[in-house]
Amino acid sequence: MPAIRPSCPPPPERAAELRRRFAEEARAERPDLSVLCLLVGATADGTLDEAGLDAAQMELDELAGQLPYRPGGPRAWAQAVSDLLGGRYGFHGSAADYQHLESSLLHEVLRRRRGLPILLSVVWMEVARRAGAPVYGVALPGHFVVGFGAAEEQVLADPFDGGRVLTGADAELLVVGATGAPLHPSMLAPADSLDVVLRILNNIRAWAAARPERSDVALWAVELSLLLPSHPARLRYERAQLLVQRGDFVSGAQELEAYAEVVGAVDEAAAERVRGQARAARAMLN
Repeated sequence: MPAIRPSCPPPPERAAELRRRFAEEARAERPDLSVLCLLVGATADGTLDEAGLDAAQMELDELAGQLPYRPGGPRAWAQAVSDLLGGRYGFHGSAADYQHLESSLLHEVLRRRRGLPILLSVVWMEVARRAGAPVYGVALPGHFVVGFGAAEEQVLADPFDGGRVLTGADAELLVVGATGAPLHPSMLAPADSLDVVLRILNNIRAWAAARPERSDVALWAVELSLLLPSHPARLRYERAQLLVQRGDFVSGAQELEAYAEVVGAVDEAAAERVRGQARAARAMLN
């Protein structure tokens, strides 16, 4: 397995350009999932230049070209993609992959053939989609998988497990194991591309939150999340806290005050607590 490579963020001008492109793609009529994921990767890894972005797209194209032409129904598609990506090329995941930021970056998942369930699912979806398969992501609680075919003939596959085709009982076990609750049919609905990207960024934020020394990663993940057309309002508060944590007390205080204005419309007591945090941040300048 290829080694983890140390990476550094891009320079400020490049980072700003990547954010602009990310926001533009996120607001497109049909956002391109692979483009958005690769822009996330380029924001994390300053070595991923335009040639690297193009190379990742070409690799997805080349993998798609190795799938059989119209192999059959949903189960045949699921098995064909599994045989190619999980079998021939060895894409899969393990518990250790949760420890690495690279497991959430599409270009690194393509290089290492390892990653988190949702990133491996992005590979499955993008390769299968290019080959004409009826494929989509399925955001099961705690474990992302891919689906093939319409609801009445849906077949699920688990890219984290090398693309293993799941039975109904398998899917039920995944959900029960993650939540303790039974599988509900609504959990099997196709996931929207922007919801997939937000979930990826949430994973990156969770990774960084466990590593206070990587507040830089948490900050850019929050800032990209805020560029999505729909996102939790509380992310503004999280960004403000990160700015204060990183020593940008003025910007952090301004963000806290702006968030307090939003919160004040529904909860004045909570807004006043946030204003108190803003005052405390400004006091740190003295």
